[in-house]
Amino acid sequence: MSKFVIVGIIILAVIGGGILLVTRGGGSSEGGGGTGRVVRSVPDLSFLGYDGNLVALSDFAGKPLVINSWAAWCPFCVKELPAFSALQKAFPDEVVVIAIDRSESLNTAKSYSDDLGVTDDLLFLLDRSDSFYKSIGGFSMPETIFVDKDGVIQDHKRGPMEVEEMKRRVEKIL
Repeated sequence: MSKFVIVGIIILAVIGGGILLVTRGGGSSEGGGGTGRVVRSVPDLSFLGYDGNLVALSDFAGKPLVINSWAAWCPFCVKELPAFSALQKAFPDEVVVIAIDRSESLNTAKSYSDDLGVTDDLLFLLDRSDSFYKSIGGFSMPETIFVDKDGVIQDHKRGPMEVEEMKRRVEKIL
């Protein structure tokens, strides 16, 4: 192959990857100060709850959702899960806060949330295959999406948040 053909293939791959990133929402997500608006629907996935029952995200149709991807090994989650607990208490009837653990056992996840004292405050789900994180184009930890009552992802935050930032983002989906 000539150098020109190889360079052309590389350029097409880079352009194609950029288009995929933008269409999946990755290009409009943010970690700091942008709007973070992502226009696509919440994935229709199911997970096991701590109680062993299967829970589908579609079970919450018609309700605004805050869905956080977390793991016990994530140092930022130590502070953030209690903030999500405070968020759920601030909006008890307006929004459902869901914490989806990434590929860890029930014992690991529940021990972690028990130690933080938040197990009974949020809906904790186990994602053994890491399908939620992959479906939202995750590449940092934690990652959180804010979903309006129509199931449209209105905001995607990469990285940790304080409770006040969470509240501001929830106000936008109500």
